[in-house]
Amino acid sequence: MTDAFVAEARIAIDAPADAVWRALTEPALVEQYMHGTRMQTTWEVGSAITWKGEWHGKAYEDKGTVLEVEPEKLLSTTHWSSMGGSEDKPENYHTVTYELTARGRETVLTVRQDNNASREEADTMAKNNWSPVLEGIKAVAESQA
Repeated sequence: MTDAFVAEARIAIDAPADAVWRALTEPALVEQYMHGTRMQTTWEVGSAITWKGEWHGKAYEDKGTVLEVEPEKLLSTTHWSSMGGSEDKPENYHTVTYELTARGRETVLTVRQDNNASREEADTMAKNNWSPVLEGIKAVAESQA
């Protein structure tokens, strides 16, 4: 894996860190902003994490491993998508890290995804994938706050 091309997106959320944390970690809330995705994990470091759902009529199962958990501050997992077109092997996994920074009642949420093949791929991932996901997390967290 390479850190050379990292997709990064950031959003300010008008909600405290605990509401943003719940939006990231509670399956029923994740389902609201990830197109009905069913996420499953224990959130223990080293445990498996899966995301299952359907996208444009095609079933998928993404998977990874929980790497770091610092409640209301940091969450990191590996991630491989069955829809990405790559083989399920370690060099095709991304590390996805969510960092929460509390600023009074507001929380800044930053997501980073490594192991992109090029700067263009990283920028496209940030714009077309992570920015809409962050907007969804914002909506869910603000509605829960």
